[in-house]
Formats: sequence, C-alpha cells, structure tokens
Amino acid sequence: MSTESAVAQGLYDADELDLHGITSVAVAGREPAPEMARRAAGQALARCGHEAPDLDLLLYATTWHQGPEGWLPHSYLQRHLVGDGVPATEIRQGCNGMFTAMRLASSHLRAEPGGNAALLVASDNYGTPLVNRWDMGRGYIAGDAATAMLLTREPGFAELLSVCSATVSSAEEMHRGDEDLFPPGITLGRGLDFGARNAEYLRRARNRPLGTTALLEIQRRTLEVVDTALAESGISIADVTRVAFMNVSKEIVEQRCMAALGLPMSRSTWDFGATVGHCGASDQVLALDHLLSAGGLHPGDHLLMLGTGPGVLLSGAVVRILDTPSWLNRT
Repeated sequence: MSTESAVAQGLYDADELDLHGITSVAVAGREPAPEMARRAAGQALARCGHEAPDLDLLLYATTWHQGPEGWLPHSYLQRHLVGDGVPATEIRQGCNGMFTAMRLASSHLRAEPGGNAALLVASDNYGTPLVNRWDMGRGYIAGDAATAMLLTREPGFAELLSVCSATVSSAEEMHRGDEDLFPPGITLGRGLDFGARNAEYLRRARNRPLGTTALLEIQRRTLEVVDTALAESGISIADVTRVAFMNVSKEIVEQRCMAALGLPMSRSTWDFGATVGHCGASDQVLALDHLLSAGGLHPGDHLLMLGTGPGVLLSGAVVRILDTPSWLNRT
C-alpha cells in the first residue's frame, strides 16, 4: 500500500511522508501470521531441496500477536509442515529475533550429534486492533511479512560467517516508557505505541544526571558489534558489499548506520526497505532475498546484517555468497 494512498485516507501524516521518504508498505490484510510463516517455510524448503525429515530444529521469531492467547504458533508449522519429530520453539527477541535464531541454530547444529539442518522462520501481521502500523514509532511504518531460511552443515549457496550481539539493558526503559508492568497493558486494552514510550523516556532522561548516556552507549556498542562480526568473518568494512539495516526512514539508516560505518547510502538496502516498511524480525532476510533476486549480490560478495531491538539488543551477522542460488538458475 502506497504511503501517498495512506495520506489521502488520513492514515499517515503528509509531513512524515516528505520527511522519511518511505513510499509503500507491505499489507497482508487478513492473512494470519502463522499461515504466512507456513508459506515462507515451505518455499524455503522447496528452494533448498530439503524435506521435514532433514530438519533437526524449528525456530519461529515473532514480534506481535499470532493467534489465540496462550496458543503457540510454532505448533501450527509442526502440524502442517514439519511434523512432531522436529523440536520447535518460539523466539521473542523483537525485531532481532532472526539474529537470535541464527545464534541458537548454529550452536544447536554444532552440539547435536548428527545435527544437519535448522529451519528459521519469522512472521508478523500488524493489521490488528491495539496497534497503528502508520504511527507505531518514530521514522518507520510497520509492514507485514514472513521470511524463512535454512541453516545446514552442508555446503550451500551462502555461508554464515558470523552472528553476534550485545545489550544495553540500561536503555530498556526506551520501549517501556512509564507503563506499569502489571497488569500488562494489552490485557487492559492499551495499545502498542513505541513513539509515545520513547518520548516519555527522553523526557525523563533530560531530567536526570547523565540521562542520555544510554543513547550514546547504544551507538558505541553497535560499532562494537560490527567490529566483532567483521573480525569473526576475517574481513574488513571495505570488503562489505551491502549493508542490510532495519527498514526505517532514510535519515535513520544514514545517521545511525551507514555514516557511522563510513559507507555511502548506495551500499545500503534502504531503497528496497522504503517499499515494504519495517517488517519486524524479517527485514534483513527480506533484503538478502531481494538482493539475490535482483542481482545485487554475487559469488564472493559479503552482506552485513544489522539490527536493533527492545532490550536494548544490538545484533550483527555476516553472510558470504558462495554461488548463485539454485532456484535462480531454475527461473
């Protein structure tokens, strides 16, 4: 759905449109997030030529409600896609859920005797009451998406060279604001508004000695995550072909990511992100898939993935492209 259409319908502020440069967002309508996840996971398995018996683990990253309260969405994928022989769990790490899934899956495959493959899935549909995709937080619009990737110990078209993270827990209030912890606001019908919570956090921080120190720490630790990811991968920033940050506004991508890395915006994936919106934990995998399909990554290239989520959790990963994916050869 175009942001111009959203402005015409009174859903999005025209000033925000001019300021942030986001042109459209992915809107899934009434498609349930678990069904979106099933479709994405099925496509990933088909592309790689794997079947359910090949799997040793299923990890499902979410950021928003998936279905009936108390029900676990990964059980839907177990029933309809992979079967009961695959251990599965849900990951709630906000927008960094896929990074956490990559870390856990990598460790599992290394530790499990005979472990061969893990299916990682992320899915969210924000078109629900109690959240306004057009005004959820500063500089982004929430898009609906599902992504899936297969990590294996066998050679593939790409190699995960590094995945790492750091936390700045002193900034956890940024995503909490002044809300009470109990009873949870959602049980009282209070919606999600990160913009309001962030504003309240900044208001309080200005009235505290060294109140904004946590914000500076976030930037410093982000660069540490990048340094760690690059060192573990055996490359330098000059070897990075493209950078997949969160699908947020142009000025945020430029100021918080690309300029801090000393890289031009042309090496970011912002042009693509501005057409789908901030899709929860799926942003970086969406960018990888888009770059491969559009010819933006070739054998020998490196993709640096970066993300920030509540906690505050900072994550990074490096993927090296080894070959042209087989599914591209089939088309």
